[in-house]
Amino acid sequence: MADAVARPGSSGGGSGGSGGSSGSGASLGFVGRLVAFYHGVMAEMRKVTWPDLPQVRSATIAIIIFVLILGLFITLLDFALQGILIKGIPSLFAK
Repeated sequence: MADAVARPGSSGGGSGGSGGSSGSGASLGFVGRLVAFYHGVMAEMRKVTWPDLPQVRSATIAIIIFVLILGLFITLLDFALQGILIKGIPSLFAK
């Protein structure tokens, strides 16, 4: 997705995946590519819209409630299946 944005100094038609021409990636070396990647990551992180504290709090409460309800559902399902499979079925074949 970041490759779709035109970078200054790139040829613009590269389909290689890391942008630019294939010769420029080899001439930078590993450290140069690593630094360029870091700068790209930092530029993208500055574009992120971070949630504020009330949004984080409400999302956390919603997740905790959802997990508790899911845990209750799994517990009830466990008791029901335990009653059916362990206690109910063997009693059908007992003499």
